[in-house]
Amino acid sequence: MSVKSILTEPNKLLRQISKPVENVGDEERRLMDDMLDTMYAAPGIGLAAIQIGVPKRIIVMDISRDEDKKEPRYFVNPVIKNKNDITSKYEEGCLSVPDQFAEIERPNECEVEYLDYNGKKQLLKADGLLATCIQHEMDHLEGVLFIDYLSKLKKSMIIKKLSKIKSNRIIV
Repeated sequence: MSVKSILTEPNKLLRQISKPVENVGDEERRLMDDMLDTMYAAPGIGLAAIQIGVPKRIIVMDISRDEDKKEPRYFVNPVIKNKNDITSKYEEGCLSVPDQFAEIERPNECEVEYLDYNGKKQLLKADGLLATCIQHEMDHLEGVLFIDYLSKLKKSMIIKKLSKIKSNRIIV
């Protein structure tokens, strides 16, 4: 298991649509382990494979926020089967859009079908932060970032800021 580099906006790979996983095998489990290590190290509560440059439909998350009682979740080929009409707002951030946050409105409940860490089909009814996190991470699989829900002005300001930060980095 190892910590990988997280791609940041504006990186074209982040806008790529991820491909379905044919089979959950050792390679996919290693990837999920690396993703989880990367997410914890960042630190964050969710990560999509595309954020580390792997265009596979895999997301991991842990919303427990407790160092001693981690509750990792693995979703391979997740599909939202149902969403609630009732929405809620959470202030979202993203490891690929560092140090930027905005209130995003999403359905407060969703039902997601996916393959788990061992390739077994699962169905999960999620609400609150878990539902928000699932939807946020699944957006990554479609090449969508949370800033895409913002006004053009807010989005362009954030992208300019991130581009400026990137251009000021010196790699030795």
